[in-house]
Amino acid sequence: MIEIVFGNIVDETTDAIVNAANEMLAAGSGISGAIHAAAGPHLELECLQLGGCPTGEARVTAGYSLKAKYVIHAAAPRYWDGTRGEADLLRKTYLSIFEAALKSKIRSISIPAIGTGIYRFPLQEATQIALEIAKSYAALIQIRFVCFDQKTVEVYIREASELGLLGEE
Repeated sequence: MIEIVFGNIVDETTDAIVNAANEMLAAGSGISGAIHAAAGPHLELECLQLGGCPTGEARVTAGYSLKAKYVIHAAAPRYWDGTRGEADLLRKTYLSIFEAALKSKIRSISIPAIGTGIYRFPLQEATQIALEIAKSYAALIQIRFVCFDQKTVEVYIREASELGLLGEE
């Protein structure tokens, strides 16, 4: 099942939330900073022990003080001009998220609009990639796309409608 909601990822009660992480898994700005702040200092300590996360990959940690039991940290690509394999790397990032969830026996997951903030991935293209990959996993995992603003909600709903995904809400 795929859902699209407006909200703050740190308030989600799914089994896992996804952190739009940097390769060092360090607390950054935006979503990453908010997740680290809400989870507490133990999250940063566990992330340091993991030794980073290359772009296109994902790592799973405990959720600590979050409502979610787990955090899946995913390093998305920076968007330069669309000619440097950015779309393929973002696809790999989403595949890594879902494979990490399955490996960890996670049954529900909340995902922000990965790569569309400081990494500058165009929202519509990133949304299309996210939904196309999610569609393949929707029978195995409950998926919630958590949008931080109304514009993002509208893009996700429009793209999900075009893919025929809204009938399951």
